[in-house]
Amino acid sequence: SNGEFITSWGSEGTGDGQFLHAHGIAIDSSDNVYVSDDGRNIIQKFDSNGEFITSWGSEGTGDGHFLQPEAIAVDSSSGNVFVADFEGNNIQKFDSDGNFITKWGTKGTGDGEFQRPWGVTVDSSGNVYTAEETGYRIQQFDSDGNFITKWGTKGTDNGQYLHLHDVGVDSSDNVYVTDRDNCKVEKLTADGNFIRQWGSLGRGDGEFIDPHGIDFDSSDNVYVVDSQNERIQKFDSD
Repeated sequence: SNGEFITSWGSEGTGDGQFLHAHGIAIDSSDNVYVSDDGRNIIQKFDSNGEFITSWGSEGTGDGHFLQPEAIAVDSSSGNVFVADFEGNNIQKFDSDGNFITKWGTKGTGDGEFQRPWGVTVDSSGNVYTAEETGYRIQQFDSDGNFITKWGTKGTDNGQYLHLHDVGVDSSDNVYVTDRDNCKVEKLTADGNFIRQWGSLGRGDGEFIDPHGIDFDSSDNVYVVDSQNERIQKFDSD
């Protein structure tokens, strides 16, 4: 809780436990760690000490194949793993061992279609939220990929985005998104009603240059990767 270093693992390479461009990370209820590697188009699974368990995926467009996997999410009920395939323009769902279950999405602007999905998260009911880098919107699906709702347009006002990166949900299923070019974090209800936003361009407290990943602790404090400032910022839920 004080930010003290515990351990690390990994090196550059193509073997088990090695990475070429590690990107997304998720942790299940057993503290297993899942990491996406968009340089190798695979997902790797480790225990909480970094011991390699399994991996799956390769480059391609078929089931269980990827074209640049980015964010990962794990549901709380079954430990199913959801992967946002950035250039494949789909979401793929696997069990905790990497066995393919289903996928949805093609390139496009319609409901259930994607324009470079980067972020993915799952709420307490198993609903899946996606953030599209060049689609300027959040889409919500059930756990099988059936479209529920969407929100967002291109712009700089509340509920508008320029370069969405990540999406996350807190313990109350409020939805938070990071917008890299607007240098903001936005908080919304589970059905997309705007609550508040914070952030602007800069290097001061509460300012961002290229905010990326977002996650939460058990008290719903919000942690944001402030990428170009090379730091993590921590906020309360407001």
